Order: sequence, then structure tokens, then C-alpha cells
Amino acid sequence: MIRLRRGALPPATVQRLKDYTGDIEEQPTAEERKKKAKELWEGRRRVRPALLEALAAMAPGHERCMYCGDGQGTDIDHFEPKSLAPLRTFDWLNHLLACSFCNSNQKRNLFPAAPDGSPLLVDPTTEDPLTHLRLVLPSGTYRGLTDRGRACIEVFGLNARAVLVKGRVDAYATARHAIELWRIAMDKGQSDKASEIVRVAWDRPLVDVLVAMFHQSGHLAADALFAGEEDILDLLRDSELRAAFLDVHRAT
Repeated sequence: MIRLRRGALPPATVQRLKDYTGDIEEQPTAEERKKKAKELWEGRRRVRPALLEALAAMAPGHERCMYCGDGQGTDIDHFEPKSLAPLRTFDWLNHLLACSFCNSNQKRNLFPAAPDGSPLLVDPTTEDPLTHLRLVLPSGTYRGLTDRGRACIEVFGLNARAVLVKGRVDAYATARHAIELWRIAMDKGQSDKASEIVRVAWDRPLVDVLVAMFHQSGHLAADALFAGEEDILDLLRDSELRAAFLDVHRAT
């Protein structure tokens, strides 16, 4: 998971979402609000294309899942499930893009809460997941830094899905190669090639690996985190390289 910026919706879609929410609010009981929310969401044809388009523009890489970062985002997930919060069914701030596996097999209606009632899952559009999760780069596994990070690992199966773990290990190797190739291209004066390397690096699946590399290279324990990979750490600390990669990332 990486930090994402939420975009704006077309005014017509905003109004339709507001109208749908109003229809749900008019229901006299909690059960009837749940029923109405389900009914309206199943017939959401008027708003689904605009929601998917906006979510796809926010998503990492080529419309990747906002949870696992690997599968294509095909589903509109309700961060707070509509069964628990029917009034948020058409709340734009409650919509995220998920692959069908994360949405239907992993998260489903799970929404763990802390003893004080606050959500334990991390919404990547409102806060930085790196506050709660650390990727162990050589192993491709996540370590929970907080209860919320540990809940994300469990609910989304971030370490239990072997394909994800293996994918991150490979993504780490690919990212290292991209960084080395960027340096070679710049040293040869091939700025266009270097720019293409940066673009492709950010468009790959599992871009959380690249984000983690840059983040951890600035950590106080960076020398230990990159033990045996001092050459890569030096490149990640290179101000010119950081500007080339991170300025593009911030602009997307």
C-alpha cells in the first residue's frame, strides 16, 4: 500500500451521489436503510463509470489495486462496508479501487475496529500507510509497525499470499535494475532514456516496493536495512536520482 491522492468527481456525479444518499436517509429504520443502500448500489449504472474513471486515475501504476498493488483494480470497494455504514454507500470519500480478489476474497465485509471504535484498516487516501507498515525488501514481506498495520496485513493477506510475496521479491530486483540503468543512462547523456526508465518504474505493479526503497534509504537505520547492498543505497541517496524519481511520483 502507498499514499494516494484523491481526485475530484464531475459535478453531475457529485449531485447524483448526494441524491442517492438522500434516498437512503429517508428510510425510517436502520434495516430499511441497509436494504435501500443495497438496492441503489446494485443499480448504480448512472454513477459507476465516473467513479471508476476517477479511481483509476488515482490508483498506482496502470489501475492497480489500492490494497495489494498487484491485481488490476476492477471493483469499487467501500472502505467502510455499506452493510455497516449504509449512509456512506455513495460517499466518494469511502470509495477505493480494489482487485476482485482483495475485494471479494480478502476484505469482504471485514472492518476491524480498535477498542475505542476507531477503524484499524488504513485508508491510503487519507494517511500514509508507511506509518503503519514496513516492507522487508529482501524477503518481500510486510511487518506491522502498529495495530493498524498488523490488521492490514491480516485482512488483505499481504504476507499470506505467496504470489504477492514472490512478486515483491522480483519487483525489488527490477527496481534495483531500473535505478542502476537510470544512472548509466544519465552518465551517457541519454536523458530521454533516463526519463523513460523512471516512467516505466512507476507504472509497474507492486510499486510499493519502489516507494519503500526510497523511504527506507532515508531512515536512520538505512545502513542496516541495506546491509550488503551499499551500492544501491548510495544511488538511492543520490540527490539527482531522488529528484528524477520522486518528482515524477509526486506529480502523478
